[in-house]
Amino acid sequence: MKKTVFTGAATAIITPLNANGIDYESFGRLIDWQIASGINAIVVVGTTGEGSTLTNEEHESAIRFCVERVAGRVPVIAGTGSNDTAYAVELSRFACDAGADALLLVSPYYNKATQRGLLESFTAVADAVDKPCILYNVPSRTGCNILPATAAALADHPNIVGIKEASGNISQIAELAALVGDKMDIYSGNDDQIVPVLSLGGKGVISVLSNVMPKETVDICRLFESGNVAASRELQLKLLPLINALFCEVNPIPVKAAMAAMGFCDNYLRLPLTPMESDHEKKLLSLMREQSLI
Repeated sequence: MKKTVFTGAATAIITPLNANGIDYESFGRLIDWQIASGINAIVVVGTTGEGSTLTNEEHESAIRFCVERVAGRVPVIAGTGSNDTAYAVELSRFACDAGADALLLVSPYYNKATQRGLLESFTAVADAVDKPCILYNVPSRTGCNILPATAAALADHPNIVGIKEASGNISQIAELAALVGDKMDIYSGNDDQIVPVLSLGGKGVISVLSNVMPKETVDICRLFESGNVAASRELQLKLLPLINALFCEVNPIPVKAAMAAMGFCDNYLRLPLTPMESDHEKKLLSLMREQSLI
């Protein structure tokens, strides 16, 4: 059986930015708060971390900074996937050398690879590194769906240990779980589906919500794993309005606004992302006040 990278909730952490680049002071404070709040792992420079608009130097610097700041307190998973397999290999090797505990590999976007292309691309990256790899299936953003049979074939690779499933298709995730057994850990990639994925044998969630509410996101997983499914479900449903507000515009626009309201960063995004629409922001902040977050 392969080693599990983490169980519970991992935060797909934002990257605090300003006009000068990455705000490392805010980034460090946020990392420390996440760990103090009990988060089980941190995913750096993924979708929520705006990895797609960071320069290569910034991408590498953010990974190195996060690894050094975390200092082994929880696993650090570096987002190193790309639509260019050669670049994904290069960035993945860097992350391994920088001390990341694992890699998160999004399916190649825009290119819309065939299933054979996915097999060969992910295999090329996994062959090139010595750290665990977690695949990331998010067809709504990439235009490319990692089908269960493809994921099952990739699960035979010794370095491919998990998948973040953000297809939103519970039937597909059930089929995946049936095919991979204990060869691949499954993580929910959608905060509104944590409990359903756990019920299919999932190990946890790679979460946007946990930027704002790390303790509660961990609690959803912890309660389920301890056998208190009713309390886990109750907390999942209680937080559903906030979860929906955090995805009413494309991620990470709402969560950046939320974290800025909590004083963790500037509400600064890089084009093509723009600040949240005012009516959406008012609703988000109202829900945050209901949770005593601001």
